[in-house]
Amino acid sequence: MAGRQIGSARLEVVVADITTLRVDAIVNAANSSLLGGGGVDGAIHRAAGPELAAECRTLHGCETGGAKITLGYRLPARHVIHAVGPVWHDGNEGEDQALASCYRSAIELCRSNGLASVAFPAISTGIYRFPADRAARIAVSAVIEALQAAPAIGHVIFCCFSGESARLHEVALAASDRPCAD
Repeated sequence: MAGRQIGSARLEVVVADITTLRVDAIVNAANSSLLGGGGVDGAIHRAAGPELAAECRTLHGCETGGAKITLGYRLPARHVIHAVGPVWHDGNEGEDQALASCYRSAIELCRSNGLASVAFPAISTGIYRFPADRAARIAVSAVIEALQAAPAIGHVIFCCFSGESARLHEVALAASDRPCAD
Protein backbone atom coordinates (compact mmCIF):
# COMPACT_ATOMS: atom_id res chain seq x y z
CA MET A 1 0.00 0.00 0.00
CA ALA A 2 0.99 3.65 -0.24
CA GLY A 3 3.28 5.46 2.13
CA ARG A 4 4.90 8.83 2.60
CA GLN A 5 7.57 10.35 4.83
CA ILE A 6 6.49 13.51 6.72
CA GLY A 7 9.42 14.86 8.69
CA SER A 8 10.55 11.95 10.85
CA ALA A 9 7.23 10.10 10.55
CA ARG A 10 6.36 7.43 8.02
CA LEU A 11 2.68 7.54 7.05
CA GLU A 12 1.22 4.49 5.40
CA VAL A 13 -2.11 3.08 4.30
CA VAL A 14 -2.91 -0.60 4.90
CA VAL A 15 -5.96 -2.85 4.65
CA ALA A 16 -6.00 -4.86 7.86
CA ASP A 17 -7.82 -5.68 11.07
CA ILE A 18 -6.70 -2.88 13.39
CA THR A 19 -6.95 -5.20 16.41
CA THR A 20 -3.99 -7.23 15.06
CA LEU A 21 -1.49 -4.38 14.69
CA ARG A 22 1.62 -4.20 16.90
CA VAL A 23 1.87 -0.46 17.50
CA ASP A 24 2.10 1.70 20.58
CA ALA A 25 -1.56 2.70 20.16
CA ILE A 26 -4.56 1.94 18.02
CA VAL A 27 -7.30 4.50 17.73
CA ASN A 28 -10.85 3.38 18.43
CA ALA A 29 -13.72 5.05 16.58
CA ALA A 30 -15.65 5.26 19.83
CA ASN A 31 -19.06 6.54 20.81
CA SER A 32 -19.35 9.16 23.55
CA SER A 33 -19.93 6.56 26.30
CA LEU A 34 -16.60 4.83 25.48
CA LEU A 35 -18.26 1.57 26.53
CA GLY A 36 -18.21 -0.23 23.18
CA GLY A 37 -20.60 -0.47 20.28
CA GLY A 38 -20.64 -1.77 16.74
CA GLY A 39 -18.06 -1.79 13.98
CA VAL A 40 -14.43 -1.17 14.88
CA ASP A 41 -15.45 -0.08 18.39
CA GLY A 42 -17.04 -3.43 19.16
CA ALA A 43 -14.16 -5.34 17.55
CA ILE A 44 -11.60 -3.50 19.68
CA HIS A 45 -13.56 -4.06 22.89
CA ARG A 46 -13.98 -7.77 22.10
CA ALA A 47 -10.30 -8.26 21.27
CA ALA A 48 -9.05 -6.28 24.30
CA GLY A 49 -11.22 -8.15 26.78
CA PRO A 50 -13.48 -6.97 29.62
CA GLU A 51 -10.67 -5.02 31.30
CA LEU A 52 -10.93 -2.38 28.56
CA ALA A 53 -14.60 -1.68 29.31
CA ALA A 54 -13.81 -1.58 33.04
CA GLU A 55 -11.14 1.09 32.50
CA CYS A 56 -13.39 2.99 30.08
CA ARG A 57 -16.10 3.21 32.77
CA THR A 58 -13.64 5.19 34.92
CA LEU A 59 -13.23 7.80 32.14
CA HIS A 60 -16.88 8.96 32.28
CA GLY A 61 -17.29 9.30 28.53
CA CYS A 62 -15.83 11.73 26.04
CA GLU A 63 -17.15 14.62 23.99
CA THR A 64 -17.38 14.56 20.19
CA GLY A 65 -14.05 15.58 18.70
CA GLY A 66 -12.16 14.52 21.81
CA ALA A 67 -10.05 11.51 22.69
CA LYS A 68 -9.02 9.57 25.81
CA ILE A 69 -6.38 6.89 26.31
CA THR A 70 -6.46 3.49 28.02
CA LEU A 71 -4.26 0.42 28.15
CA GLY A 72 -4.59 -2.13 25.33
CA TYR A 73 -5.01 -5.17 27.58
CA ARG A 74 -5.23 -8.29 25.36
CA LEU A 75 -4.45 -6.37 22.15
CA PRO A 76 -0.98 -6.40 20.57
CA ALA A 77 -1.13 -2.58 20.86
CA ARG A 78 -0.02 -1.21 24.23
CA HIS A 79 -2.75 1.46 24.30
CA VAL A 80 -6.14 2.31 22.85
CA ILE A 81 -6.96 5.93 22.10
CA HIS A 82 -10.74 6.35 22.04
CA ALA A 83 -11.69 9.15 19.64
CA VAL A 84 -15.31 10.23 19.35
CA GLY A 85 -16.13 11.22 15.80
CA PRO A 86 -19.12 13.23 14.66
CA VAL A 87 -22.35 11.89 13.22
CA TRP A 88 -22.80 13.29 9.70
CA HIS A 89 -25.60 15.88 9.40
CA ASP A 90 -25.02 17.13 5.84
CA GLY A 91 -21.87 19.00 6.89
CA ASN A 92 -23.75 21.87 8.51
CA GLU A 93 -23.02 21.17 12.18
CA GLY A 94 -19.23 21.44 12.41
CA GLU A 95 -18.61 17.82 11.41
CA ASP A 96 -15.37 18.58 9.53
CA GLN A 97 -13.88 20.43 12.50
CA ALA A 98 -14.97 17.72 14.96
CA LEU A 99 -13.46 14.97 12.81
CA ALA A 100 -10.16 16.84 12.43
CA SER A 101 -10.15 17.37 16.20
CA CYS A 102 -10.34 13.57 16.74
CA TYR A 103 -7.14 13.05 14.78
CA ARG A 104 -5.33 16.02 16.36
CA SER A 105 -6.39 14.92 19.87
CA ALA A 106 -5.15 11.38 19.24
CA ILE A 107 -1.75 12.63 18.01
CA GLU A 108 -1.52 14.89 21.08
CA LEU A 109 -2.22 11.90 23.37
CA CYS A 110 0.54 9.99 21.59
CA ARG A 111 2.91 12.91 22.09
CA SER A 112 2.05 13.43 25.75
CA ASN A 113 2.34 9.69 26.50
CA GLY A 114 5.63 9.15 24.67
CA LEU A 115 4.14 6.89 22.01
CA ALA A 116 5.99 6.53 18.70
CA SER A 117 3.52 4.55 16.55
CA VAL A 118 -0.23 4.81 16.05
CA ALA A 119 -2.87 3.27 13.79
CA PHE A 120 -6.12 5.04 12.87
CA PRO A 121 -9.33 3.56 11.48
CA ALA A 122 -11.51 5.64 9.16
CA ILE A 123 -13.30 7.46 12.00
CA SER A 124 -17.03 8.27 11.54
CA THR A 125 -17.32 6.61 8.11
CA GLY A 126 -19.40 3.63 9.27
CA ILE A 127 -22.71 4.04 11.07
CA TYR A 128 -21.99 7.76 11.59
CA ARG A 129 -22.25 8.16 7.76
CA PHE A 130 -19.42 10.69 7.27
CA PRO A 131 -18.62 10.73 3.51
CA ALA A 132 -15.56 8.48 3.15
CA ASP A 133 -13.67 10.60 0.60
CA ARG A 134 -14.09 13.75 2.66
CA ALA A 135 -13.16 11.91 5.87
CA ALA A 136 -9.95 10.55 4.29
CA ARG A 137 -8.85 14.06 3.22
CA ILE A 138 -9.57 15.44 6.71
CA ALA A 139 -7.78 12.51 8.40
CA VAL A 140 -4.60 12.90 6.37
CA SER A 141 -4.44 16.70 6.61
CA ALA A 142 -5.19 16.76 10.36
CA VAL A 143 -2.54 14.11 11.09
CA ILE A 144 0.10 15.88 8.99
CA GLU A 145 -0.67 19.17 10.74
CA ALA A 146 -0.59 17.59 14.21
CA LEU A 147 2.70 15.78 13.55
CA GLN A 148 4.49 19.15 13.40
CA ALA A 149 4.13 19.35 17.20
CA ALA A 150 4.91 15.64 17.76
CA PRO A 151 8.36 14.88 16.29
CA ALA A 152 8.80 11.69 18.35
CA ILE A 153 5.99 9.93 16.45
CA GLY A 154 7.77 7.87 13.82
CA HIS A 155 4.99 5.75 12.32
CA VAL A 156 1.35 6.51 11.51
CA ILE A 157 -0.87 3.89 9.90
CA PHE A 158 -4.23 4.60 8.29
CA CYS A 159 -5.72 1.13 8.82
CA CYS A 160 -8.59 0.65 6.42
CA PHE A 161 -11.17 -2.10 6.51
CA SER A 162 -11.71 -2.14 2.73
CA GLY A 163 -9.77 -1.62 -0.46
CA GLU A 164 -11.98 1.32 -1.36
CA SER A 165 -11.28 3.09 1.94
CA ALA A 166 -7.56 2.44 1.43
CA ARG A 167 -7.74 3.91 -2.07
CA LEU A 168 -9.36 7.08 -0.72
CA HIS A 169 -6.65 7.43 1.94
CA GLU A 170 -3.92 6.82 -0.66
CA VAL A 171 -5.39 9.56 -2.87
CA ALA A 172 -5.53 11.94 0.11
CA LEU A 173 -1.97 11.10 1.08
CA ALA A 174 -0.70 11.63 -2.46
CA ALA A 175 -2.62 14.93 -2.74
CA SER A 176 -1.05 16.16 0.51
CA ASP A 177 2.31 16.06 -1.27
CA ARG A 178 1.24 18.56 -3.91
CA PRO A 179 1.78 22.28 -3.46
CA CYS A 180 -1.37 24.29 -2.88
CA ALA A 181 -2.47 26.79 -5.52
CA ASP A 182 -2.91 30.33 -4.22
